[in-house]
Amino acid sequence: MTIGAVDGADAGALLEVAGLEMRFGGLVAVDRLDLAARAREITAIIGPNGAGKTTLFNCLTGFYRPTSGRMTLQHPRGTLELGRMDGHRIAKRANVVRTFQNIRLFPRMTVLENLLVAQHNVLMRASLFSVAGLLGLARFRVAERAAIERARHWLERVALVDEADREAGTLPYGAQRRLEIARAMCADPVLLCLDEPAAGLNPRESAALGALLLEIRADSGIAILLIEHDMSVVMGVSDHVIVLDHGRKIADGAPASVRHDPVVIKAYLGEDDDAALPPLVAADLGVRGAC
Repeated sequence: MTIGAVDGADAGALLEVAGLEMRFGGLVAVDRLDLAARAREITAIIGPNGAGKTTLFNCLTGFYRPTSGRMTLQHPRGTLELGRMDGHRIAKRANVVRTFQNIRLFPRMTVLENLLVAQHNVLMRASLFSVAGLLGLARFRVAERAAIERARHWLERVALVDEADREAGTLPYGAQRRLEIARAMCADPVLLCLDEPAAGLNPRESAALGALLLEIRADSGIAILLIEHDMSVVMGVSDHVIVLDHGRKIADGAPASVRHDPVVIKAYLGEDDDAALPPLVAADLGVRGAC
């Protein structure tokens, strides 16, 4: 972990990415990318196939080490350079937490157990790495009760408290998506990275997801980075939209301005004559995009 000042940083940004590049041999997946995300805001990252969106998340969360560039997080403990941290420490020490395109719950564990697993680090410290837990010492019992209460709180928020003892893998698909977000929130994120949380949801479930994200933004004071192809969700919840194409940023601004940007429309639809497109066609941009 590296703590210190960052020259030229945007003082208002919780996360600032500068000159980020990720190469796989001769393939440039992320190309000199600059972006910023603010606390208490939802920043959507959108773009067509191969745009580099998930690669960006993989860099931010330590699955990839970038070829070059900086990823700076203004954490309550100080300024953290994510690119200099070991990958497994980014969630633990920087509180940058993510979900994935494909559901990654523990299907044979109960709904409650999935949320307790997210608090593993706290419980392990309280148990003195199992000793206090095995002996039933008070410090572990207090931490365990607190973890259960946190889990219950988030199960209530995602309307799953009545399913606490059910195996996670038996939940309906939409409920599993909500459970993943609840599990991420149990890890106490400073920055929450959601990779296509509306994938596979019907319109009613997508609307409920959008409402949940707005509640998290309002109540928790965290920043959310959102990769999403459901434009009803993106346009309904985002404070800020960044558009990638072939690893480069091609648009950056408020949802309304990005929605009508001819460069964005061309990137999605491959049109040569942008002027001929209806002005609201970008409302459906997500239909043909994929990571």
